[in-house]
Amino acid sequence: MTIRDILHLRLHNQLISNYPWKSPEEVVRWLGAMQAQDYPGAKWSIALRVPDLKDAYIDKALAARTIIRTWPMRGTLHFVAAEDARWMLKLLTPRIISGSAGRYRQLNLDDKVFNKSTELLLKAMEGGKQLMRSELFGLLEDNGIATADQRGMHIINTLAQNQILCHGIHNDKQPTYVLFDEWVTQSNEFETVDALGELALRYFLSHGPATIHDFVWWTGLRISDARSGLNMVSSQLEAGEVDGKTYWYAPGLPDMSNSNSVFLLPGFDEYMLGYTDRVLMLEKQHSAKIVPGNNGVFMPTIIVNGKVEGTWKRVLKKDSVSIEMLPFGKISQLKKKKIEQEAKKYGKYLDRKISSINWL
Repeated sequence: MTIRDILHLRLHNQLISNYPWKSPEEVVRWLGAMQAQDYPGAKWSIALRVPDLKDAYIDKALAARTIIRTWPMRGTLHFVAAEDARWMLKLLTPRIISGSAGRYRQLNLDDKVFNKSTELLLKAMEGGKQLMRSELFGLLEDNGIATADQRGMHIINTLAQNQILCHGIHNDKQPTYVLFDEWVTQSNEFETVDALGELALRYFLSHGPATIHDFVWWTGLRISDARSGLNMVSSQLEAGEVDGKTYWYAPGLPDMSNSNSVFLLPGFDEYMLGYTDRVLMLEKQHSAKIVPGNNGVFMPTIIVNGKVEGTWKRVLKKDSVSIEMLPFGKISQLKKKKIEQEAKKYGKYLDRKISSINWL
């Protein structure tokens, strides 16, 4: 196995160059969870994995409650299949909540505040009511619970991690919140040990080749729990070594004879953020271009043969979209043509005409 093999297998297993599924929920279920704090970008992450899927169809999947948006791992918003949300939250969020204890003390957040917030919201939101963030904060403020200085978001996050809230349908480009038990009505059930194995299998099948440390990063699990999960399913995986590291992946290598490929990924795609580092696909001197100012906001990327070769931006207009391409170096005319074909796919996904593609 080589680095090139790893990158092309990741593109295949992450469904970027391979399209076996036909619906948003199938894609999300296969990947286990998909980072989703940037809502428009997260929807494109799903759509690029299903040919001809339109933006509006993903909104419909969320409205149909087949996928949901919540905080199952690393304190970060993800899409998960609805039936997986409960067991993933149960497995992964206790460490997050425990690790937030110091921040809770700084903000004067304790069980009394969380319990009162829970009681208020259960009463106010019962019956399928969806509240925008401002409405939810207003309800808390009206009942003596301050939401300033990030208190409000910590309350929302903690209640979501405790399976009280999750995201509902976007309203005028703003998220809404709903009661988790009303929104998630069917759930898979796993005991903790079985859940570790299920999560490990999902991760290495969909994100492999990947290392145990990649799995620890992605899940936030203790290394001992991550190893337990991997040991449970290692017989269903294959392993290869590159540069002294062991990579686990799905058995049965696909034909990669025609694997040269070009893709336009959103900024927080699993291809970039599903691993403990990005050294295999991104040259170090370009790292600052992906996260300008090291502010945690990832730029959309141009992927050529598994490597990041530039970034791109969209500019939405009334009924069209223009695309700006920012390659790291000189791009051949053949690569430009392939990249522009991908831009047209993005326009089709948005159901908008591409008004221009500008190379900067």
